[in-house]
Amino acid sequence: MNKKPVTLITGYLGSGKTTLLNEILRQEKRKVALIVNDMGSINIDAAIIKKNGSAVAQCEMYEMQNGCICCTLREEFIRQVEKISENESIETVFVEASGISDPGAIAASFLAFEDENPDTNVYLSNIVTVVDADRIYREFMTDLQNYDEKDANNLASNDITTLIVDQIEFCNTIVLNKLDLLNEEQIGQVIKIITDFQPKAEIIRTVHGKVDIDCITSTEKFNYEMVDSSSAIQKAINSLGDSKRGFTDEYGISSFAYEYKKPFDEEKFMNFINEDFPKELIRAKGYIWFKSRPEDVLLFEQAGRNSSVMAIAYWIAALDESTRKECLENDEELRNNWDPEYGDRVNQIVFIGKNYDKQKILSRLEQCLAS
Repeated sequence: MNKKPVTLITGYLGSGKTTLLNEILRQEKRKVALIVNDMGSINIDAAIIKKNGSAVAQCEMYEMQNGCICCTLREEFIRQVEKISENESIETVFVEASGISDPGAIAASFLAFEDENPDTNVYLSNIVTVVDADRIYREFMTDLQNYDEKDANNLASNDITTLIVDQIEFCNTIVLNKLDLLNEEQIGQVIKIITDFQPKAEIIRTVHGKVDIDCITSTEKFNYEMVDSSSAIQKAINSLGDSKRGFTDEYGISSFAYEYKKPFDEEKFMNFINEDFPKELIRAKGYIWFKSRPEDVLLFEQAGRNSSVMAIAYWIAALDESTRKECLENDEELRNNWDPEYGDRVNQIVFIGKNYDKQKILSRLEQCLAS
């Protein structure tokens, strides 16, 4: 039996990992396994991938949530790898890490597993970091330019910048995404700052995660030593030991899920996200519905200064009676969650941020509900 290569896809919150993964799945013809790790209690990323329908027809998907595979879910992650190694039909594996995962810790866990299980049928082949070029330029450029490697041993500040540096440094491929939002001079500045931290990684320039799958996969085994040797910061962090790292909230980031069946008022919700959205929220993603558009499944996303609401599907409750009946007969989960008034319609959002006022946000969302 041939060993299966594993590609780890990492990157900060909202960088475009799921978009890249969807693009990969559209191109992939082999039997693949996919591990999706989302920090929130609702695994929104996995749900989005599922809604692609035929794009996931040949994908064996394992969902992990309420933590990161680099720390709180590390053992569960290894157990899933062991399961995958026993499946002879799978040819390649993709792992989408959560936005606050440390790729160095994931790689260390994976390589330790390989060492302890020499007969395993999987091996780590590539670590891909997706970088939001626009966000690096708009929000983090000054911090990154002033980042001092001598301060890498001082993690007391739990700075998000350290997390971004970790993800940029510990990879062998960087997908530089959202380049349509910057001009060439700005892109050049972003590339310069990235290569200052990771000179050995290949940089792939892209918009909307459109990347040839052959550019981010490999049959070679991941070169841990090469990547680690290029990162003075990573080595300094490693020297501190596990006691100083490995917690989901180590950067002061936390999350909560909002779930409510009653619809939003479109005007009120759009005013909220465009004019009154808390600056403490780093990322938000989920499905919503408006009273004025009862047929549409709307995907709401926010990352930094950018936010969007777009229709991606129809609610089952909005379909004709025969189709609705057929869906209910064939889907036990749908039947169990069906509401007599709203059907499958629901607002379901995960919010991720730092030092936010949860009750204030919940109160603001309540004000957005339709009368």
